[in-house]
Amino acid sequence: MPDATALSRFRDLAPGDIGRIIGFESGNRSYRRKLLSMGLTPGVEFEVLRFAPLGDPVEIRVRGFDLSLRRDEAQMLKVERK
Repeated sequence: MPDATALSRFRDLAPGDIGRIIGFESGNRSYRRKLLSMGLTPGVEFEVLRFAPLGDPVEIRVRGFDLSLRRDEAQMLKVERK
C-alpha cells in the first residue's frame, strides 16, 4: 500500500489540501527569513484555502490564522501533502 503522504510542490496543491512544511528551496535568503517570521517553520501543517483568479496570491490557514502569500514566496516552501 503506498504511503498516504507525498512530497509535492506548492503549485500542485489545490484548495482544501492539507500539507506540512518540510523545508525550503535554496534561493533568496530574505524570502526564507520572511517565511520563518510568519510562522512557516518546518513541521507546521497548513491548509490551502484559495488561489486568486490569476494564481497570485494564495491564501493558507496556518497556526490558526489566514495568511496570503505571493506565488514566488509559496514556491520557496518544500511541502508534503497530508
